[in-house]
Amino acid sequence: MQSTEPAPRVVVGVDGSPSSYEALRWAVRYARAAGAVVEGVYAWETPSTAGWAGPAIEPDFDAEQARRRFAEALNAAFPGERPPGLRERLVEGDPSEVLIRASEGAELLVVGNRGRGGFARAMLGSVSQRCAQHASCPVVVVRHHGTTHD
Repeated sequence: MQSTEPAPRVVVGVDGSPSSYEALRWAVRYARAAGAVVEGVYAWETPSTAGWAGPAIEPDFDAEQARRRFAEALNAAFPGERPPGLRERLVEGDPSEVLIRASEGAELLVVGNRGRGGFARAMLGSVSQRCAQHASCPVVVVRHHGTTHD
């Protein structure tokens, strides 16, 4: 008899940084072992909704550009072929808030330790730190090791 329960969901933040590629690959490996589905989430902001540090993206950045960058990030993380069943969500809004909301009902939230923000020397990025503090599920912070393979 087949279960009618939905598969556990693993949410992973994608921002085009090497850390997010590592996080995506880690999430896929975990999901395979756990029988879960992976939901890659790419959050983008318009300059009018940017935070105190000012716009982190170009002034004319729009949903189509975000869609292209998301596709580029997925292709960089998975050259050749994307994992089967990878769900893709493109959401406008503050990345940490988007991921915290996405964590509701998830088994796990996976983020890279540093993203594309301006504080490159920080040990833990502001988004990963906020997610670790406020997510509705356990959070795994994946560190980029400078390799391009699994």
